[in-house]
Amino acid sequence: MPNFSIPLSGLTAESTALSTIANNLSNQNTTGYKDKVVLFSDLFYQSLGTTGSGDPIQVGAGTQVGATPSLFTQGSVSATGVPTDVAIQGQGFFVVQDSNGVISYTRAGDFSELNNDLVTSSGQQVLGYPASNGVVNTGAGLAPLQLGAGTMSPPTQTGNVQLTVNLNASTVPTDPPYSTPIQIYDSLGAVHNLTATFTNTGANTWGYSLSIPATDLSAAGATGVLATGTLTFNGNGVLIGDTATTGGTVTGALSDVTAIPIRGLADGASDMTFNWNLLNGKTPVLSQVSAPNSTTSLDQDGSSSGSLASFSIGSDGTITGSFSNGKTQALGQIALASFSNNNGLQLNGDTDFTPTLASGQAVVGVPGSGQLGSLSGGSLELSNVDIATEFANLIVAQRGFEADAKAVTTFDQITQDTIALKQ
Repeated sequence: MPNFSIPLSGLTAESTALSTIANNLSNQNTTGYKDKVVLFSDLFYQSLGTTGSGDPIQVGAGTQVGATPSLFTQGSVSATGVPTDVAIQGQGFFVVQDSNGVISYTRAGDFSELNNDLVTSSGQQVLGYPASNGVVNTGAGLAPLQLGAGTMSPPTQTGNVQLTVNLNASTVPTDPPYSTPIQIYDSLGAVHNLTATFTNTGANTWGYSLSIPATDLSAAGATGVLATGTLTFNGNGVLIGDTATTGGTVTGALSDVTAIPIRGLADGASDMTFNWNLLNGKTPVLSQVSAPNSTTSLDQDGSSSGSLASFSIGSDGTITGSFSNGKTQALGQIALASFSNNNGLQLNGDTDFTPTLASGQAVVGVPGSGQLGSLSGGSLELSNVDIATEFANLIVAQRGFEADAKAVTTFDQITQDTIALKQ
């Protein structure tokens, strides 16, 4: 008699294949989703004997779903421009934890900000290495990453000033001096507007003075003059020498003016010294040609305090904050995890995975290290489902289901005919 269990096993297996294909198609737009395939395997065999040559005569008992592995191939990376979005390019999983501290892993990087935490779309906290004063400690344990709301960038006292200036070679000693402003910062982040004054004292020779408003100083009767000296140019208008007569230090015939002191600031800031760099490397930045007096650039390395304005995620997972004072500072670093057998991971929905004995334990590290992939900030990894392939698989599964169904109806007809023999 026909064994109905054989085609029924095929119907069951093909039904699983159809369900898997339908699930793939329904998740074609799910961020970080990995396509699944269905692999069949045959069941046991009933031995009916052997042939005259000793070959076994066997009848199979049907089929079953042997495995449903996920295809962990790279999905396309699409730029979104959203700073909290991040895509993995290569191997690895983001490490996330829920409100109960349960850790899981995901490829979906459609994160957002909640109460200053970087969180997944379902509210799980993204884990990584925290930063303290802009320094990431990868030796510390994983912790929820915070995005620096309320973080202040401390002020930086000016240590170096550089002016690119041309002094008019047509100027004579009776002409008015040329003055240009210089903005610097003290240890409290307060701005002080200095004035550099250049006075022609003869052919190819200029005197200079650097001063601060007397009101910025606490000492009674302070003039505010910080440094004075002489600049010497050659016949081609190239600076060839400088000397300091008060304030600052000149260490050679042509060198920077260093250690210019400012003491007794009225705002209570610490006493400070700074350098006036007349050279860019070995090239003078002051010139004297027959053109109007002009200052084309001013560079100084101080800053006021600043608040967090924006942040970005780098390829190594570092979250870098940009502050209103123009400085940047690391806020933390996203961690990635890898497993010896990705297909041993258990799917939990919400694109989350949890490890099993088959997957092995998570190995956590910095993106771009070892076998871990890199990150792309402001981007998302799309599903790796290929619609054309799924439609082809759908046709194959449909044909298989129809064939198994035909076998059932055929067996049913044979059964009816056998019963009719008794009548």
